[in-house]
Amino acid sequence: MSVNIERILKTFGDDFRVIDAEGHILGRLSSYIAKRLLEGERIVVVNAEKVIITGNPENVFERYKEKYDRGSKEKGPYFPRHPERIFKRTVRGMLPWKTRRGREAFRRLRVFMGVPDELRDREFERVETALYERVSKSERYVLLEDVSRYLGFEVRT
Repeated sequence: MSVNIERILKTFGDDFRVIDAEGHILGRLSSYIAKRLLEGERIVVVNAEKVIITGNPENVFERYKEKYDRGSKEKGPYFPRHPERIFKRTVRGMLPWKTRRGREAFRRLRVFMGVPDELRDREFERVETALYERVSKSERYVLLEDVSRYLGFEVRT
């Protein structure tokens, strides 16, 4: 299934920010994005699979596997395997998404794996307060891409 990126970005118009998630810590970046979404900004996140989850890799894999296995196939709750969907779910958890304000804020977010051709010429933002090199002293981390593979996600080309 191919994604029509032009159609997705056309709904935003020209007034949106592009954030490169590579090298950022998942929770810190998500909270920063959630706050900006609630302020009314439109945000596009690229390289979502290269975001970092800090902690002991075995514990991180176990925690995400528990979330994925929770519930039933018929009734849910459903937890995603795709890196960009896991990222969106993390941001959603930081929004009051059961209210109109939270749902509208969530609609102002688009997340992509890699960098789409339509966005290559745009300038990317980096969030200094969420960068791994600046914040974390730990050497134990996992990329979101690895967590997705552990849950069974396969990249098809």
